[in-house]
Amino acid sequence: MRVRRLAAWTALPLAVTLGLAACGSGGDGGSGGSTSSAVSIQIGEPKHLVPTNTAETNGAQVLAGLFTPLVDYDAQNKPFEVAAQSVTSSDNKVWTIKLKDGYTFHNGEKVTAEDYINAWNYGAYAPNGQDSSFFFEKIAGYADLQGEKPKAKEMSGLKKVDDLTFTVTLSDPYIDFRTMLGYNAYLPMPDAAFSAPGVLKDSYEQAPIGQGPFKMKGTWQHDSKINVERYDAYPGEKPKVKEIEFRIYQQLTAAYADVLADNLDVLPILPTESLSSAPTDLGDRYKTSPMSSFQFLAFPTFDKNFANPDVRKAISMAIDRDEITKSVFKGSQTPARSFVSPVLPGYRENTTGKAGEFNPTEAKKLYQAAGGPSKILISYNGDGGHKDWVDATVNQLKANLGVDAVGVAEPKFADLLTKVKAKQPVGAFRLGWVMDYPSMEDYLGPLYSTNGSSNYYGYSNPEFDKLVKEGSAAKTQAEAIAKYQQAEDILAKDMPTIPLRFGQNVFGHSTKVKNVEMDLFQRVNLIKIEAAS
Repeated sequence: MRVRRLAAWTALPLAVTLGLAACGSGGDGGSGGSTSSAVSIQIGEPKHLVPTNTAETNGAQVLAGLFTPLVDYDAQNKPFEVAAQSVTSSDNKVWTIKLKDGYTFHNGEKVTAEDYINAWNYGAYAPNGQDSSFFFEKIAGYADLQGEKPKAKEMSGLKKVDDLTFTVTLSDPYIDFRTMLGYNAYLPMPDAAFSAPGVLKDSYEQAPIGQGPFKMKGTWQHDSKINVERYDAYPGEKPKVKEIEFRIYQQLTAAYADVLADNLDVLPILPTESLSSAPTDLGDRYKTSPMSSFQFLAFPTFDKNFANPDVRKAISMAIDRDEITKSVFKGSQTPARSFVSPVLPGYRENTTGKAGEFNPTEAKKLYQAAGGPSKILISYNGDGGHKDWVDATVNQLKANLGVDAVGVAEPKFADLLTKVKAKQPVGAFRLGWVMDYPSMEDYLGPLYSTNGSSNYYGYSNPEFDKLVKEGSAAKTQAEAIAKYQQAEDILAKDMPTIPLRFGQNVFGHSTKVKNVEMDLFQRVNLIKIEAAS
């Protein structure tokens, strides 16, 4: 669950983001790989580093070092307590969260129940504009914090019991609430983060104070690097390295060259153009592992050019997913014809039906009958390794629909998100998703609900919203999955997005590190990584 959301890269779909030219890192590019005490990991420029405002994988990777979640997940995707001592409920509506004693923030403040309550209320309060506000929607009183003039600043469903205990009352029962608690939005923030109750200091994001295994070393050096160092007072399992440099790159190819030269230690996503040579280039330092990423093409449904579902279905039918997966990604990804990841219970193959099948003849007929536009723009983040597959897609649309299709690169993922969120004219646009927590609901609610936190395309269907809500309130997992599957069937009819590919982690590292692992959320395990002897 903690990983999160929108994914900037694509070669292996999730997390990072990059931006500019082919000139090494965003920093000096010459600090080298690991020493006995430090390692370097490539990321892209995060959009945010406030827990309740971090909804993409670059920022999530950094927060994974600075904070410890209430729960994490085992090999079967089941939650287990980390910062929490226990998370219990007798009715799936009123939950009691007891914290482990001994956690402190990096400034020495003791972590208490109020630190969670204050952070969550800040995240939920609509005027604060937090990207992950949606994740508090299930808590009683959330609605009173919404709108231009909210009725309240604190959710009625949050109550302190004692310094290490608080209760969370939901508006409706939710079977997966304990599972949700591994997500970024549910992290605490210290008193030092606020200049007044409910008012976050402007400076906090530049040097976030967490309660995790690493603390900030200096401040966020935008478009260059973020340095963290081991927090010696951390009560959990200690990292094996003393420092980590999250080095911000603008080009995956530049980062790949640095890994080969031992000037960068970990590259979480390999550039598409290197997938053929990487096994030979890296040898046993070429790695793959399961992950939850999902790449898709989204449409501004409020744009008259794309308002007709048949236009969207025709574009889907004009794209040969299998060919692009084979030719561009060298089989490292899997064609997607469903809206949720195969790693989840409830996944079904080919839920898109005929709309997911490559059929250029029928696609052109449907497109013309639906009055599709004569020109299609596909916007994407140029820092994510997407150019090759976007070019291939554009060429297919030209050939199969007889339209003028053009790929448009925004410098950074954050730039694309900003334009999309502001509903600027970007045409169709590429997005990726990494699950926040292991539930079908996480692939449905945030992306497609009317008020979903990452519904950047304006999609709204009351019946879909109703089914997702009913699934969330189900008493058993089987009942929940049945409702979620019905909701997914509605997506197949409306096609607000086009599923393209499911991914896996495909990554590489230098000769200077070992025990490099990545999780389903496409994050490097910062506890296990260590310098090679």
